[in-house]
Amino acid sequence: MADTQAFFDYITNGYKTKGEAIDLGAAMLDGETVTNALVRIPLKTMNRHGLIAGATGTGKTKTLQIIAENLSEKGVPVLLMDMKGDLSGIAQPSPGHPKIDERHEKIGFPFNAKKFPVEILTISDQEGVRMRATVSEFGPVLLSRILDLSPAQSGITSVIFKYCDDNKYPLLDLKDFKKMLQYATEEGKKEMEREYGRMSASSTGSILRKIIEIEQQGGDLFFGEKSFETDDLLRVDKNGMGYINILRLTDIQDRPKLFSTFMLSLLAEIYATFPEQGDSDRPELVIFIDEAHLIFKQASDALLDQIEGIVKLIRSKGVGIYFVTQNPTDVPDAVLSQLGLKIQHALRAFTAKDRKAIKLTAENYPISDYYKTDEILTSLGIGEALVSALNEKGIPTPLAATMLRAPMSRMDVLEDSELNDLLKSSKLIKKYSETIDRESAYELLNKKIEVAEQEDAKVKAKKERDAASKSTSSRSRRGSRSSTSSTIFKTLMSPTVIRSVLGILGKMMK
Repeated sequence: MADTQAFFDYITNGYKTKGEAIDLGAAMLDGETVTNALVRIPLKTMNRHGLIAGATGTGKTKTLQIIAENLSEKGVPVLLMDMKGDLSGIAQPSPGHPKIDERHEKIGFPFNAKKFPVEILTISDQEGVRMRATVSEFGPVLLSRILDLSPAQSGITSVIFKYCDDNKYPLLDLKDFKKMLQYATEEGKKEMEREYGRMSASSTGSILRKIIEIEQQGGDLFFGEKSFETDDLLRVDKNGMGYINILRLTDIQDRPKLFSTFMLSLLAEIYATFPEQGDSDRPELVIFIDEAHLIFKQASDALLDQIEGIVKLIRSKGVGIYFVTQNPTDVPDAVLSQLGLKIQHALRAFTAKDRKAIKLTAENYPISDYYKTDEILTSLGIGEALVSALNEKGIPTPLAATMLRAPMSRMDVLEDSELNDLLKSSKLIKKYSETIDRESAYELLNKKIEVAEQEDAKVKAKKERDAASKSTSSRSRRGSRSSTSSTIFKTLMSPTVIRSVLGILGKMMK
């Protein structure tokens, strides 16, 4: 039996903070909660990214909810990816329960029910604040990586963007880009070749097929105007609480291409527009990506490189990214190595492969004198997790098996009437509800093609008129010659001329 007081001092000193912090819960020793041995995450380090992992039903989503609530309470806005549709209850206070009170008594502080300011967002047909982006905002490099284009195809994409910039053709939605691909190898082929070089029809056809794949997953809803302004993720309510922006994704779980496209574009836009923060005392925004394996599942090497680069750089903008998934192996090693906070719920060992994964996961955590990590990973209960964080100096904290606090808000979805009331009160829905389809590359190219066709028709008609006129003149000349000959013949064959000729011949014969 380990010395409880020594363990208490070990945890308390290891998680001591000078600035603001989030209380996750209390550390456990030999399966028992050590009251007031608080596991605290410094607010200052919340932009160092993190991972919440564990088997189905172990409490990952509730852990996400706990951290989001506490960030909001301290005035930090949050963006949640709600893949399962069970996070909207954050907008209502918890009804409470005796088991929750019992849990908090063990942890060492009372339970307080509270609701939080919530904004419902969407990139699909579901109701909510519509999030969109234009093709131009993606740019040729990001679009090429999302579509997993070859170097030759990426070059064509860059040329198309350059042509549109040079000729003031806005690329707003996917039909604009598709129209440009068709124009480059059909009506505008000579123009494009003359100014930018030859483009292979097979390459443009391949790009077009990949665009159609994005369209089929719902990309036509995401690309367009009005573009979502990332500053709208940073709102704070009148009580100083940060808004929890919940992106509803329950209807796109089987469309990972759209999800990864959206996430990468959003992170790129945030990185491009947010100012540098350095090591500030609190993050500007924290993003939680539930079911994170969907981002990496079908990602190309180029896309993974892009994600890795953004994860490395975006923390300097005061943005923290937290991946929520079943197994840490779902996240690439290059990304996993960038994560400062790791919260590991229980893993299940049903197969030899599972046992190997558990041993590999255990090696990602600091060595502890109080735990055998690979063993405790399979014995954690619901709402319990291994926690490893960074202190305010960026040094890893002691590994702590933690009894996690309960969410202050409701651990359930909103009823339809509650959701409708929330949507009606939203200011952002009014701002982004209108779909704008202004004149862009599609319409401008169609006009250009129409004008060119009209000019071609005029030239063709003129040629036909000239040819017809020439033919008529020729027939007229032939008719005139024929008429003259006929007149002469008729004159020569007239009776008067014949009698005269015969008279002359008769005199000559006498």
